[in-house]
Amino acid sequence: MDTVEREWRRLEMDRWNSLHQGFDWCSAWIKTHDVSVVIIEARLDGEPAFILPLQIERHSLVRVARFIATSFTNFNSGLFSAAFRQRSHEFHDDMWSDLFREALALEVDLVSLSNIPIVWRGETNPLSALTSVRNQNSAFQLALGPDMETTLAPLNAKARRKKYRTQIRRLDEVGGFEHVRALTSDEKHALLDCFFRQKATRFEAAGLPNVFRAPETQAFFRMLLDLDRGGNDVPLELHAIRLKGQHEGAIASITGLSRKGDHVICQFGSIDDRLFPEASPGELLFWLVIEHSAVTGASIFDFGIGDQEYKRRWCKKETEHFDIRVPLTGIGRLAALAGTGTTRAKALIKARPAIYAFLQRLRARSAT
Repeated sequence: MDTVEREWRRLEMDRWNSLHQGFDWCSAWIKTHDVSVVIIEARLDGEPAFILPLQIERHSLVRVARFIATSFTNFNSGLFSAAFRQRSHEFHDDMWSDLFREALALEVDLVSLSNIPIVWRGETNPLSALTSVRNQNSAFQLALGPDMETTLAPLNAKARRKKYRTQIRRLDEVGGFEHVRALTSDEKHALLDCFFRQKATRFEAAGLPNVFRAPETQAFFRMLLDLDRGGNDVPLELHAIRLKGQHEGAIASITGLSRKGDHVICQFGSIDDRLFPEASPGELLFWLVIEHSAVTGASIFDFGIGDQEYKRRWCKKETEHFDIRVPLTGIGRLAALAGTGTTRAKALIKARPAIYAFLQRLRARSAT
């Protein structure tokens, strides 16, 4: 990665490009995971045109190239220069396929790129020239104004303000709370450890596998915390509601946010079900971090991929995501067909909540 860091950081400054393909995010994943990496760099008229940071995984007999850290990315774009995006209509699907074959054919059977918005910030992703299938999940975004009043205006503002006041009152009745934004290294890591504990309890109670359980996954998020160089742009920062009074110091809810320019992404969240669930501390924390994002100049609060009711209560905008599969070998073609079928099956299952819940329980039992 170091050999292209200068060009990489230059491309990642473009607000159109996802922070998940940023240098720090990818570097943290590589340093905490045993992965093989291929970085495709292209130039246009002597200037950086795009960088595609990929990791190679083996699934049975199939070697698959994916975006680095795909398991924990809320949306992927690749890194493209504005000049290339303006000319990307000149690059049709066969040209992209030939590029991947030239760069990867000796090491990869299938290029599988997921969680890609075809249209983002009014521009079409250059990769959309390739055949894609809609992902079973969408992402949900809230447009931010300069303050909370403006942000709430398109929503049911009266009901939201009433709920907010009720949450505040209920917590004040038991001693109050404070909104914590972890700033020191000790605060950050203590809060992250608390998140891991809360999430493990939550997954176990729901009968679901704990996706944060692996030591390398936890090391990845710890490294992201340490990459915070100050300012608004951060790979990962933690916010929490810490109680006062009879539960002095207890953490009722936590959320992890990433920010690049005017775009804030909620990466994860957790709550302690034992601490005043009637006050909805998770919802209250969303209010507080949305307000903080608005007054510090962000224009998009992104709840990330995945359809949950609380996201729909906040968001008017739903962004469809797509998956792209480019087979490079015969076995890759079979895997691409199977992958596309799996994506469509997941979409069908997710449309049927009872079946989805049953399969999640089976998955949790198989993971223990």
